[in-house]
Amino acid sequence: MDKTRKIMAIGTFFFFIIVGGHSLYRWIKYGIIEGGSLFISFVILSWFFNILTWGDHNGGNDKDELGEHITKQSAKVSYFVLMILASLVLFISEGESNLNNIENIPLLIVVCLTFVTLPITEFIYSKKYRL
Repeated sequence: MDKTRKIMAIGTFFFFIIVGGHSLYRWIKYGIIEGGSLFISFVILSWFFNILTWGDHNGGNDKDELGEHITKQSAKVSYFVLMILASLVLFISEGESNLNNIENIPLLIVVCLTFVTLPITEFIYSKKYRL
């Protein structure tokens, strides 16, 4: 890792600690969870990992064959991780395993959409390459 990447990674991580620490402080002190701060914290965290992986907060734009392979594999794995995490958030936040008793219908719809997103996307791409 060259010096510029190290400085960018350290700065981004420091920025994440500041924003995340402020959010954590407000939650502990006042019982307030600010959606904007939470969102920005996760965006900054994604920048940090993009800098570590590609050397740029936007991700790698000019990828070689290995970079393309890493991107494709990580996209599919992250899809399944997101599916599992969304399901866990639903069941933990509702405290209910019976789907008929769940009251947070929008979150239930999001979890259901995670199950069909990949198959629908693969179907569309298969039609694109099959004439």
